[in-house]
Amino acid sequence: MSDAVSDFDYHLPLEYIAQEPMAPRENANLMALERNSEMIKYRHIIDLPSFFHSGDIIVVNNTKVFHARLHGDLRGSRVELFLVRPEQHNHWLALGKPGKKFRIHDSIYVSSDFVATVEDKHADGTLSISFPNLPEEVIRKANMYGEVPVPPYIKTIPNDADYQTSYAKVMGSVAAPTAGFHLTKRIRDELVNKRVTILEITLHVGIGTFMPIKSETLTTHTMHSEWAHVSREVADRINNAKEKGQRIIAIGTTSVRTLEGVARLNHGKLKEFSGDIDLFIKPGFTFRVVDAMLTNFHLPKSTLIVLVSAFAGREKILQAYKQAIDHHFRFYSFGDAMLMY
Repeated sequence: MSDAVSDFDYHLPLEYIAQEPMAPRENANLMALERNSEMIKYRHIIDLPSFFHSGDIIVVNNTKVFHARLHGDLRGSRVELFLVRPEQHNHWLALGKPGKKFRIHDSIYVSSDFVATVEDKHADGTLSISFPNLPEEVIRKANMYGEVPVPPYIKTIPNDADYQTSYAKVMGSVAAPTAGFHLTKRIRDELVNKRVTILEITLHVGIGTFMPIKSETLTTHTMHSEWAHVSREVADRINNAKEKGQRIIAIGTTSVRTLEGVARLNHGKLKEFSGDIDLFIKPGFTFRVVDAMLTNFHLPKSTLIVLVSAFAGREKILQAYKQAIDHHFRFYSFGDAMLMY
């Protein structure tokens, strides 16, 4: 079992990084990987419902992205603030660019009615900043003045609709749960017609989701915390389904982290939960809830490729990624999908 981050690396030519979503989204490629065999099937998202049957439980993350990337004035210079998550009181964890310009007690003027103050600078390069507003008001103003916070490998800023799932409703993410892009209304309607149940949980995706692991080993990597919520009704329905032998299919790694993170706190069962999740799923992890997963193709040496390697096996994942490249799949946030079952 590998602990070296370098063992989760692969080479991806830049032209395989999708810069915009497939139109229509149902035309995106789908790789279906059977975890207990060497079989790989090549399909399209329009074929996704054929892999599910009556009684299956699909779990989606209903988080909604806000305009977390802000531009402001700092002592006469233009700077960027990236809001990561609210902390206690009116403080936020943030990133600042260029980092050297920010000093404690500095004020950053996004607009005349939207001003941040630097409270602290941390060793990992993050900032603690404060606003004279509650988090809900900060998010409202960020949506007025900020930009869609797409990952750095996407070169143009998309419109809001392109960077939200079709079922997004709970505002708070700084990155989209991108596997959910494939679960369009058309696909969901077909699944419901097959008597597949779709349940919603929430995990507000943080900055760590598209940052590479900086340490040399998995053991020494520290996960960022992300706020999650699982309702009592959803927890009970999933627990009952597991007892009956029904499959639990997670849409995206964020759903996986939420379900498995809450189960880890409760001896393998789900319970109602609202709070922080900082679970790092790596090879050797025992999955207590999730039986299958739909996900995109992830960055090399990221926590997400480590997670899918824990689910299906590192060598199998790296071989599947190689085949995806050979078949001209599109990678990352706006790219194609993999179903592991």
